[in-house]
Amino acid sequence: MRVEAAWSYRLPAREERRYRARVEGLPEEIRAIAWKAQVRLCQRYRTLAASGKALPKMITAIARELVGFIWDIGRRVQPT
Repeated sequence: MRVEAAWSYRLPAREERRYRARVEGLPEEIRAIAWKAQVRLCQRYRTLAASGKALPKMITAIARELVGFIWDIGRRVQPT
């Protein structure tokens, strides 16, 4: 799933209506991490593409970095 999610970072980071609706109701701390991830991973994709990396390596690198953001959100969420 992470690899499939990594494909979405090939597009520029933007805060569309769908994004705002999806994060509505989440704590501000989680929203900040999610937005930071979106901006950073989109930039990382462009950087790797500009350096001429192979597409499978780029996607794998993005997916690997995405795990760090997932972990950070996971450790901040309190179980209900």
